Amino acid sequence: MTARVHDQRNGALLVLGSAAVWSFGGVIARFLSATDSWVVVFWRSLFATIFLLCFMLGREGLHRTRDRFISMGWAGVGVGMCFAVCSSAFVVALAHTTVANVMLIQAGVPLIAALMTFLLFGERVGASTWAAIAAVLAGVGIMVSASLGGQVSPLGDGLALVIAIAIATALVITRRHSEVQMMPAVCLGTLIAGILAAVMAPGYEVNVRDGLLLFMFGALNLGLGMVLFVSGARLIPSALAALIGVAEPILGPMWVWLIHSEVPGSRTLVGGSVVFFALLAHLGWQFRQRGQGAY
Repeated sequence: MTARVHDQRNGALLVLGSAAVWSFGGVIARFLSATDSWVVVFWRSLFATIFLLCFMLGREGLHRTRDRFISMGWAGVGVGMCFAVCSSAFVVALAHTTVANVMLIQAGVPLIAALMTFLLFGERVGASTWAAIAAVLAGVGIMVSASLGGQVSPLGDGLALVIAIAIATALVITRRHSEVQMMPAVCLGTLIAGILAAVMAPGYEVNVRDGLLLFMFGALNLGLGMVLFVSGARLIPSALAALIGVAEPILGPMWVWLIHSEVPGSRTLVGGSVVFFALLAHLGWQFRQRGQGAY
C-alpha cells in the first residue's frame, strides 16, 4: 500500500469517525435535565475549549500554539465567530425542534456555500449544482413548513437555518483564506460562545449527572469530533470528506429515534429526503467528474 493510499484510508476513517461522534449530539442533549439553554451552552463550550486547547498544546507545544492563534488574522476570527454562532444555536434549536430537523437542514451546507460564493464573488456554478441547490431549498422549505403548521417551533427551524448559513459562511471564508488554521479558529469560537453564555445564563449550577453529560457534550461530542475531522480532512479530497460527512445527518436522527423514541414528522421525512438525496447525488457526481486522480 502506497503512502498516499494509506493516508487517504486513514483520512476517510477519521472523517467518518468525526461524523459518528457528532451524530450523538442530539442523543446527549435529550438526556440533559438542565432546562436553560445558556447554561448548557456555557458548560459545553467550557469543556470543548479546554479539550481543544489541551490537544493543541500537547501536539504543538506552547509557542507553536500561540503562533497559530496569532497567525489566524481576521479571517480566523470570522471563522471563530461562525462556530460560536453554530455551537450556541445548536443547543437552543434542539430545545425547540426535532434533532432530525436540525441535522437534515445542516446537510445542505455544501450547496448553501456554493450559492453564497456565486452571490458574493460571482464564482461559476454548473447546471447540476444549480439543480441540487434548488432541490435543497425546496426540501428545507418543506421541513420548515412544519413550523408554520404548528408542528414544531418556528424558532427551532429558524435557528437550524442560521446554523447552516453560519457553517456555510465558515466554509466560504476558509476557501478564500486557505491560511486559516481550523483548530485555533474553532477553539476561539467555543471560547466566544462560552463567554456569551456566561453573560446570558441565570446561573451555572448543574447536578453531577448533567455535569458528566455536559463533559461528553463538550469535550467528546464537539471537541473530539472536531479533532478527528480536522486531522482527517487534510488527507482526503474535499468532495470525499463532504460525502462521508453525510453520515452525520443519517445517524443523528436514527440514534434519537432508537434511544429517545423521537419520531420525525412526515414533512421532516419528505423534506429531509429531498435535501439528503440532492446532496448525495451532487457530491457523487462531483467526485465522479473530477476523479481521485485530479486532486
